[in-house]
Amino acid sequence: MALTEIPTSADQLHAAVRGNAATAPVALLERLFARLFQDLVYPQIWEDPVADMAALALSPSDRVICIASGGCNLMSYLTASPASVTAVDLSPAHVALCRLKLAAARHLPDHAAFHGFFASANLPHNTALYDRYLAPHLDAETRAYWEARGIRGRRIGMFARGFHRHGLLGRFIGATHLLARLGGVDFRPLLAARTLGEQRRFFETRIDPLLGSAPVRFLARRRAALFGLGIPPAQYDKLAADGGGDVLPVLRERARRLICDFPIRENYFAWQALARRYDTAPDAALPPYLTAENFETVRANAARAHVFNRSLTDLLEREPAGRLDAYVLLDAQDWMSAAQLDALWLQITRTAAPGARVLFRTGGVHDILPGRLAPELLARWRYDRAASEAATAADRSAIYGATHLYRRAA
Repeated sequence: MALTEIPTSADQLHAAVRGNAATAPVALLERLFARLFQDLVYPQIWEDPVADMAALALSPSDRVICIASGGCNLMSYLTASPASVTAVDLSPAHVALCRLKLAAARHLPDHAAFHGFFASANLPHNTALYDRYLAPHLDAETRAYWEARGIRGRRIGMFARGFHRHGLLGRFIGATHLLARLGGVDFRPLLAARTLGEQRRFFETRIDPLLGSAPVRFLARRRAALFGLGIPPAQYDKLAADGGGDVLPVLRERARRLICDFPIRENYFAWQALARRYDTAPDAALPPYLTAENFETVRANAARAHVFNRSLTDLLEREPAGRLDAYVLLDAQDWMSAAQLDALWLQITRTAAPGARVLFRTGGVHDILPGRLAPELLARWRYDRAASEAATAADRSAIYGATHLYRRAA
């Protein structure tokens, strides 16, 4: 989940999440949410890049543009060797993280160092690797971000203390673990499960009762409680609508999918949620960019990627017509007004090459474009229902209602 406005101030961030007119209490929550998004939110993205690449069928001739978030998508797309990948994000922290990952792919000495920095992300010598190999290759703004000091020293020190536990999402997952411990739930047997049947039984006997507990019901029904998942008030309301006005049944179904629909050993999203880290087994599932077999490809292609701290619409306005082949919007459109959608799709349509594809996710189940996007723009695109349904089913993060794929109409 990511944002799409230039992050020069909290007011501009607020404009990105506001979407539509809101009551005063909701407007206050939106401003708080925008303020939280000025710092690191996602140490790892929660969109499955494997599902993305299959739906988009990325090829070496493709020029890709995406919203960056924590950068796992941007980096993983490089394994398909596209002609270029351009990423944008509203959060300066996300931009700094993506630029750090790209520098690391190019300049760390080997895969072991790269894996230790971003997969383990808790090794004391990671700060020394940063100083020796990465800092000299970073732009001044990115270097200033990672070397800024707080009460625990330099910000780059997060990679020596367990980076995945940091950020708004990392703290939110930590809070859910506290609730689980208070409820007597130990996730270790689930992480050791060998069959989907074992995973389903654990969910039904341990997690489902916890989700039905009074503290969880109380928290889930308050918009601010889900800020840690990157869910602003407008998107919260869409989730609640899918549950007949109650967000809890929707959250329960998303948790069930995460835990029950994919083998635990093949789902690194589940490991992040349940263990706050990646699996350490030799054959553990990882984001594609972190695997040993993809390292040299990512290293060779890192120079093809560029990250900008600006809005997607603004960046597209500066692109030549008919140049881009694949667009990945994450769930940003859930937060947009009809006018913002029209402005974005006007530029997507102008810059799209023949055969271009647009992939995005929605917090709710239904496609949000029909009835909201200007008909003359929507008519230039064809919805690929089969690919959309396949991508939704394949997304191991299980946090979204659906993934949608549009193709440029002939």
